[in-house]
Amino acid sequence: MKKMDYQNVKGTQDYLPNAEKMRRDIRRILEDVFIQYGCQPLETPILNHTELLASKYGGGAEILEEMYTLTDRGERSLALRYDLTIPFAKVIAMNPTLNFPFKRYEIGKVFRDGPIKTGRLREFTQCDVDIVGVDSQIAEAELMIMALDAFRKLDLNVMVQYNNRKLLTGMLEVFGTEGEKMNKVVLILDKLEKVGLEAVVTELSEQGLSKSTISSLRQFLTDGNNSSFSYFESFSNQNEQVRQGLDELRELATYLEFLGINNQCVFNPFLARGLEIYTGTTYDIFL
Repeated sequence: MKKMDYQNVKGTQDYLPNAEKMRRDIRRILEDVFIQYGCQPLETPILNHTELLASKYGGGAEILEEMYTLTDRGERSLALRYDLTIPFAKVIAMNPTLNFPFKRYEIGKVFRDGPIKTGRLREFTQCDVDIVGVDSQIAEAELMIMALDAFRKLDLNVMVQYNNRKLLTGMLEVFGTEGEKMNKVVLILDKLEKVGLEAVVTELSEQGLSKSTISSLRQFLTDGNNSSFSYFESFSNQNEQVRQGLDELRELATYLEFLGINNQCVFNPFLARGLEIYTGTTYDIFL
């Protein structure tokens, strides 16, 4: 009889006691912070209907290519969740009697059949906190101060960069970007810090944008005033999206100042986040 070759599935790993103890300590610290802010725990199934995860809010083809799909005995098309956001949206839709605002946290395994790189396996743990049922930017400010609190308790010095998707897409409309190319262009701009200006301009040219659009975008990317709200004033008269985005950003900034975290939260007009489910305020946390 052939001796069995023991190995993990590619993109998965075991956490032996020393590592797992540390992971659980971190988890406890995070949960303590979330509970202090009035967030409630939630657990959603790892298995979902493929149709739910592939719905148009799933962020387009890129993430769908990474979805693990399977068929059960009843020939139903199922998939492993690739994030905790869509399952949460499903919970909200299925439970109309929930009291709003509803604040929840969930920490759980997600699965993506994508390229393996440092810090990103195919089975990994995500940690989400969301607030549902608040129109005001105060919810975003609360999540940002919560994140800063959590990282402070973990002795990690972080910076939050924030933007508004309406502002960015509005600016792209002003510059003449066609609707069907919008999401691709947003993704390219999101790479600015990683790859630099010239690489971004080259990628934009490959999208078949007009010369005037590329020229306007280059000017936007290099203008020294583009990180101040006043830069967008003149554009807000031409475009409703820019106007709404700017209003929301200004509202958010007043809360950040009031909370005394405006030095750790910096406006970045090109920050986009990859998924189409982001429609308003977006932010990223950097070590």
